[in-house]
Amino acid sequence: MELTLLGTGAPEGLPRPGCPCAACATALGGATRGATALLVDGVLLLDLTPGAAFAAARAGHSLGGVRQVLLSHPHEGPSVEVPAGLPQPGRVPDGRELALLTGHRVRAVAMDHPGTGYEVVGPGGERLLYLPPGGAPAGVPDGHPAYEMVVADVIGRPDGLARLRAAGAIGPTTDVVAVHLDHEVPPGAELTRRLAAAGARAVPDGTTLVVGAYEDVPDVPRRTLVLGGARSGKSVEAERRLEAFPEVLYVATGGTRNGDAEWADRVSAHRERRPGSWSTTETCDLVPLLTEHGPPLLIDCLSLWLTYAMDEVNAWDDDEWAGGGERALRKRIAELTDAVRATRRTVVAVSNEVGSGIVPATASGRRYRDELGRLNAAFAAECEHVIMVVAGQAVVLRG
Repeated sequence: MELTLLGTGAPEGLPRPGCPCAACATALGGATRGATALLVDGVLLLDLTPGAAFAAARAGHSLGGVRQVLLSHPHEGPSVEVPAGLPQPGRVPDGRELALLTGHRVRAVAMDHPGTGYEVVGPGGERLLYLPPGGAPAGVPDGHPAYEMVVADVIGRPDGLARLRAAGAIGPTTDVVAVHLDHEVPPGAELTRRLAAAGARAVPDGTTLVVGAYEDVPDVPRRTLVLGGARSGKSVEAERRLEAFPEVLYVATGGTRNGDAEWADRVSAHRERRPGSWSTTETCDLVPLLTEHGPPLLIDCLSLWLTYAMDEVNAWDDDEWAGGGERALRKRIAELTDAVRATRRTVVAVSNEVGSGIVPATASGRRYRDELGRLNAAFAAECEHVIMVVAGQAVVLRG
């Protein structure tokens, strides 16, 4: 079964008409995207958009063989003109199945947002799932067989991917293609990076894909370190890297700090950002978690873990440091990095980058700064991806 993406953008396209934002201003040439429309084997058109016939011609196809046109979401504004010879567009009621004479079967999937998803089964049994903009499946039964391809609003609804993954509908060989792309994320390398972290990819308008060809599926990195200064956006970046995956375990190394209202506000803000399917544990005992099998870990953060470890060995005292504290700390860091190297879990860890600012006035402050730099370097050496976040912008150092 072949799928041609006549458009891959949001309903208004990219750039949006009249929008002066930076993402729209840089969406030029090959980065432009028409409203999403999918042509399946030249016989099924999912979403009729302005200029669909011209888009098909540019991609080397014709709409002359289309036998069915289905809409996935309400279309605002003037009605789209139906090209001559094309069937009138319609929608399939949720849960109902439509059989085409060509051997394709289409089942309507209920959404948690206005619109309809479509599961398309080709004559050869290949299975494709297409979801509307802003939509995620209203319910996916456990043990659902994995689709060969999922075409969805990955940026707008990463939790939809998490639901599908939790049910088994997205597996290691499922090709996840992002569509309905809008101006929330700058096009180019940043879009590619964000999608790859979710195990997805984007393709230009006019691309034809073979459903069931897996060679282009991006590998999700097992270990990632996210560095940044205070309020740089490093925690948001780390959370974003896992929001398309279910049952993430958030490892908070800072504790509750009873009586500290400002710290409580910080913790509350972090919790409100996390998906409801995530769980939280407050601990600095990271090695057992890394050794166990289980869902992905988000460790926030290593800098607070180091504070705990230095407290444990009394590294703040010069005599204790010289008398064995330094060796004890080195041993703890080595145990942690060894566990990271051997882990089978997906891990995203956050840490502060503090070595670029003012030199601390105290010996203990300078010691902490130096040890955090060493810890970050040792941890980064075991990671496939290392990212520095500056002013909310992620700079890839490795991966």
